[in-house]
Amino acid sequence: MQEELLEFYEKIKNHLSEEEFEQQIEKVRENNADVNFLDDIDAAKQVVENYLGVDTSILSKSNDSEEMPFDITMNDDTNEAEEMSSDIAEAEDNELTMTEDIKEHFDKVKDKMTEEEFFNRMEYFREQNSENPYMGDAAFAEMVVNEIIDKEEQIEAITDNPDYDAGFIKDLEKGAKEKNISGRVISISNKRSFKTRKGKEGEVCNVELQDNTGTMRCVFWTQNMPLLKKFHEGQVIQIKNVDIKEGFSGLEANLRPRSSIAHIDDDPSRFPVYEETITDIADIEPETKVNIIARIVRIPTIRSYEKNGKQGKVASLELQDKTGKITYTLWNKNVELIENLKLEDGDTVKILAAQSRERVNRDGQREISLTHWDGRIIKGDYDVPEIDQSFTPIGDLSESKDVSIKGVVIRLQDIRKFIRKTDSTEGRLRNFDVGDSTGSIRVTLWGDDTSILINKGDIIKVIGGDVRFDEYTESGYSMNTNFNTQITVNPENLTVEELDEFEAIREQLRPTPIGSIEEIDDDGKEVDIIGRILSVNDINEFQRDDGSVGEVRSVMFADESGKVQLSFWNERAHENYVVGDAYQIENARTRLGMMSVDLNIGSGSRVIKLSEEQASAMFIPELSTLEKTIYNPKKIEDLDEDEEDTIIMGRIIEMYDVREFDRDTGEPGHVRNIEIADDTGSIRVALWDNDALKQRNVGDAIKLQNPRLALNRDNRLEANVSRATTLLEPTEKELEQLPSIEELLEAIYVDRTIESLLEDDTNVRVTGRITEVNNDRPLRSRCPVCKNTVEEEDGGYICENCGHTFDEPEYLLVVPTKIEDETGDISVTFFENLAEELIGMSKEEIVSLYEDNLGIEDRLEDLNGMTIQIIANVSFDMYNELTRLSPKKILNKYY
Repeated sequence: MQEELLEFYEKIKNHLSEEEFEQQIEKVRENNADVNFLDDIDAAKQVVENYLGVDTSILSKSNDSEEMPFDITMNDDTNEAEEMSSDIAEAEDNELTMTEDIKEHFDKVKDKMTEEEFFNRMEYFREQNSENPYMGDAAFAEMVVNEIIDKEEQIEAITDNPDYDAGFIKDLEKGAKEKNISGRVISISNKRSFKTRKGKEGEVCNVELQDNTGTMRCVFWTQNMPLLKKFHEGQVIQIKNVDIKEGFSGLEANLRPRSSIAHIDDDPSRFPVYEETITDIADIEPETKVNIIARIVRIPTIRSYEKNGKQGKVASLELQDKTGKITYTLWNKNVELIENLKLEDGDTVKILAAQSRERVNRDGQREISLTHWDGRIIKGDYDVPEIDQSFTPIGDLSESKDVSIKGVVIRLQDIRKFIRKTDSTEGRLRNFDVGDSTGSIRVTLWGDDTSILINKGDIIKVIGGDVRFDEYTESGYSMNTNFNTQITVNPENLTVEELDEFEAIREQLRPTPIGSIEEIDDDGKEVDIIGRILSVNDINEFQRDDGSVGEVRSVMFADESGKVQLSFWNERAHENYVVGDAYQIENARTRLGMMSVDLNIGSGSRVIKLSEEQASAMFIPELSTLEKTIYNPKKIEDLDEDEEDTIIMGRIIEMYDVREFDRDTGEPGHVRNIEIADDTGSIRVALWDNDALKQRNVGDAIKLQNPRLALNRDNRLEANVSRATTLLEPTEKELEQLPSIEELLEAIYVDRTIESLLEDDTNVRVTGRITEVNNDRPLRSRCPVCKNTVEEEDGGYICENCGHTFDEPEYLLVVPTKIEDETGDISVTFFENLAEELIGMSKEEIVSLYEDNLGIEDRLEDLNGMTIQIIANVSFDMYNELTRLSPKKILNKYY
């Protein structure tokens, strides 16, 4: 074991054997195989920290080495050293002080800024670079100076500089700090990005320098990126202030934040001649670095993979020059170059320092491929033969492999998940239809390809798909993609003729105005719509022919042209739909009804919730605007029978008990009557099922959207909450226009004398003394099915109306009375709850007395002379030709 490693082993020898210690070091190296600067010493530090929690920065390997473990999450082959220097201690001070180093920098700009301004700017750079292991106060001071003084002024020829370091690359040793390195630029990699563990973004770039004694990779970090503009391949430069470390493939020079670049004179005795040799693809030998110029034939989709528990990405580009084709593979962070450089098929590129490899392909043949490591991709206009890439008109497709098409996405489905039969793992697929002027075809994406962002109306290019016969598609064919298929969304390299052709198709894909759906006479026709939800009904269950249970939910949907009922089926029914939300709905199917055309939203439909920004961009009106366009807000006194598309708003002034009933299906239903009022009048509202069971209170505000208005048995207008009706809570602005419950009751319940009562008066407040009570049959037997009055025969009951036979009837409690005031008298009949309240006994108690052959005649007789104050409606009894009061509420009673 190395002497340096033994120093760390001594710390944990009571926990691990020497062999176990070495195994742990190897495990750390394996887990960080993509971090090229991690050596055995770094790994040993981590082992010690894992077991002891010791801060290994206090364990120095030598007097001049004060390294700590790195704190950067590296992605694949992105490498960054995190060595602690004396700058760290400076950066951790709470206050900035004018040290000699800082003063030296400040003196360079003291005629341009005050000391306070200088320190403020240093503090800014300190915050921005809080995670950088090299940045100390001196570095921040230098950054302030560099911000003021043009960096160009610092780059100068240093051949005659007395400080010029004429050392060779071979003389640079591991661990050396603040060294200079000189050489000819052999290669420059593309920039790569990374994230620190705290989420900060960074960049890294590798530059290869060479002199006549050797080659060394120089690592440029985020702060050094501006220096890359100062040189190119073939030039001779010196990089000042670098640290020499052990990298993945040998020693490398890591730039510090204060590193700088200087151009130096070319000296053939020191630096090799630079030749940018371009190799033809056919002449590439394995295990070499080559430069090529080629045209991109195909860019397959970026794929994901897992290795040793780590996720990675890979993309294999197909390149071609005049001599042949070759595969060029990008790994992990390098796949970002496709997007960063905006690479497309047909582009010409120069690739420097590509690494060649030889492998056995799927056909068992040996082939050479290229891999991108530290090289560079340069997109440009190079002299490479054009590719004869053939695109087949969609209408001419037949069964074939490696087919390419261009067209517009005319239909798109959501991603579907499935379980593979082979290994029970989860898979994904997505179908969409592509059309051109000759026809259309269904295309299926698999796996990672389903994540490609595609929208209806996008222009799409598919290179290398397989066409097969498909009896389930309209065209008779479908296209499957595979590992090597290129899928490009909205490609840029299209001809004017293609753009005109595709734009004409896209024009036909505009959403259908909802108001025109009523004109469609084809059942099952697919349409797209945009708009807002006006109302949402509860989920209803139904039984299919095969005995399984399905679910459906109705939603009213509208745009400025009209409204339509949507039926969401099964899984779609359970999504959270909110009144007022905006949606884009694709592939909805028409369903022709007796009086209207509705839309079915099934598994093949797409339901896309829109943000308010998106809705505004699509010119979808706000809910309040739609309501005014679609519905007609009305005051209660202005309502008419059978009027449709109205909005009523008021406060609850009366609530009646929930009644349960049996439907024809045998399932229970619920109904509840409430009365609402605005400043013009009141109306009774019938609520059903969930609406009936929902907790509400007198005084609550309620808004009815499209209620069914009809006359009841008393020839009074009632509002029925049907399936087309939505109950909403008024907005704050609407509530401001609605009187309070106290104001409404004062306005609605008007004191009237008996003489002044008129037929059809409602909610009158009448005070009178009871002068007559009809005590004949206060309990009336009724059929429990049809509620018709029945008489007992031979100990049982037979309803003459519906034929129902039963032993126990329902009872109706009825107390007919007459009241008078100083202006006249009028008949008043109290039923059920009001009768109980008037008598002061429950119906159950009264029934029990009658079953015991007792009565309540004395109790009824005692009502004579009682003064009551009631709220009632006035009605005309046509049979007896009398005006009557139908009481709704007893406000007071006394003698």
